[in-house]
Amino acid sequence: MILGLTVILLCVLFMPFTLKIVEKNLELFLFIMGIAAVLVSQVLNKTLLLNALEDPVNITLAVLIAGLLFRWLQKPIENGILSISKAMPFRLFIGLFVILLGLISSVITAIIAAIVLVAFVTVLQLDRKSTIRLVILACYSIGLGAVLTPIGEPLSTIATSKLNEEFLYLFNLLAVDIIPGVLIFGLLSSLMVTPPKRMSMEKKLKHQKESYVEIIVRSFKIYVFVMALTFLGSGFEPFINRYLLDLNPYILYWINMISAILDNATLAAAEISPSMDSVTIKAILLGLLISGGMLIPGNIPNIIAAGKLNITSLEWARVGVPIGLIALISYFIVIVFIH
Repeated sequence: MILGLTVILLCVLFMPFTLKIVEKNLELFLFIMGIAAVLVSQVLNKTLLLNALEDPVNITLAVLIAGLLFRWLQKPIENGILSISKAMPFRLFIGLFVILLGLISSVITAIIAAIVLVAFVTVLQLDRKSTIRLVILACYSIGLGAVLTPIGEPLSTIATSKLNEEFLYLFNLLAVDIIPGVLIFGLLSSLMVTPPKRMSMEKKLKHQKESYVEIIVRSFKIYVFVMALTFLGSGFEPFINRYLLDLNPYILYWINMISAILDNATLAAAEISPSMDSVTIKAILLGLLISGGMLIPGNIPNIIAAGKLNITSLEWARVGVPIGLIALISYFIVIVFIH
């Protein structure tokens, strides 16, 4: 079983970067890998199947409704974003947007924050390199900020429940680490994103609206994607239970880089215990949160943004992995030597 899961893990990690057919059909590929994982682990049952069918529903509806609203309100949204961007220096505008999106994601949820990000980036019409950089940095900001309340993302919901703690527990535990991180990602965005030419940006706003078919197809892909992550998370539980749970938290911090391709909420549910001290819980959660931004499957905002903006796995990894490694090293130093 462990050998089979190891092979599946390696396939999920490397095949999207090496095979074009996998890259173009990432949702289907992850779904197949998820089914393979639960079959190898022998955990496929009626309950898991029902969970896999139900888990993506809210996310899919949010993406569908937001897509429809953006289509119907496209012109006033575009004009609003352009008006605000003209009222201040562009780099300041970008930095403040990424910071604000990260800070409010714990209230509006990471899903809605990602949809707002997509609408924002679509209007700005940045060059390809700047688009990828902005999306990835903003997704890091969203992924970090959303953990501050139990409603922000599944990981925070599960962690708060598993620890039997109050609503503001994660805020009190992590805010001192999370908020500076969100500010830094905003600063990086202002430095790494090249402003578009104003005239060219305004001319390009006359692009065609997204069709209803495109909106529905994208929503269905999100549904399949989230279902695949549910299967992958459940399929790898035996692997996690056998090899990860008894490790030193600082080692676990680095091993949690696997959350770049596995559902970090599932990993949090398996690893966190009420008997742990706050430093251990913080190390586990920060490792999961940062690693979730490194690759597309690592977090829901990544999936939504990459799907809508056609960002490939390789394009994401080229920017997301170096940023993630630097962030992991920085936070590790803080955890070990400051806390």
